[in-house]
Amino acid sequence: MAHRRIAFTASPALAAQQALVVLVAAHGQHPVGAADVVVALGGDGFMLQTLHATERQDVQVYGMNCGTIGFLMNVFSTDGLLERLGAAEETIIHPLWMRAVTRRGAVVEALAINEVSLLRAGPQAAKLTISVDGKERLAELVCDGALLATPAGSTAYNYSAHGPILPIGSDVLALTAMSAFRPRRWRGALLPNTAVVRFDVQEPDKRPVMADADSRSVRDVISVEIRSEPAVRHRILFDPGHGLEERLIGEQFV
Repeated sequence: MAHRRIAFTASPALAAQQALVVLVAAHGQHPVGAADVVVALGGDGFMLQTLHATERQDVQVYGMNCGTIGFLMNVFSTDGLLERLGAAEETIIHPLWMRAVTRRGAVVEALAINEVSLLRAGPQAAKLTISVDGKERLAELVCDGALLATPAGSTAYNYSAHGPILPIGSDVLALTAMSAFRPRRWRGALLPNTAVVRFDVQEPDKRPVMADADSRSVRDVISVEIRSEPAVRHRILFDPGHGLEERLIGEQFV
């Protein structure tokens, strides 16, 4: 196969750091900006960090699991890396864009690969108004929180909150409630990925709410707008037969 310019990056975990030393010695090291593939060594959390760090670059990312879950990762091995990269299958995913406004008027924008979530930040349940494409759809959702998930993120927090698993090729987003009190047991909705979803926080002084985009948190929000961001694409590589589509299907038959 053709020579690949590889940039290795690793989480602080001991196993990942040890693997980094071995792989760099075997294959060399290129700066991320000059590489055509980034090999990320760690768990899913580190993979998300790597994808965010390279979100403005047209570069493939191949993860090897040195962590715990590794849903976005491939099986770890220091052998046959070039052959595995040559045979790997590419999956392209697009993140969500979040625009959050706080009680103090600050505006925070962020991208999320898995989901954007709103969570109560005090002892009382959150009260949220939900609008889709400028039309109010739910005047009052009383809950512990709500989230909007991509297909790639549908098996993460969304699934834990009893949201649906979405096929990776579907042009759909999952809107899921967490511990909905009113409407009682409201489970959420499936929305086209072209939808613009807006959450407005009712009584924010009494019922504070925080927003979270892939672990980037914004406290005391009064409104959050979310939409898919097709201008940004993440090129993730998987070993044949172990891509996201297969994993999402398999997760439903565990």
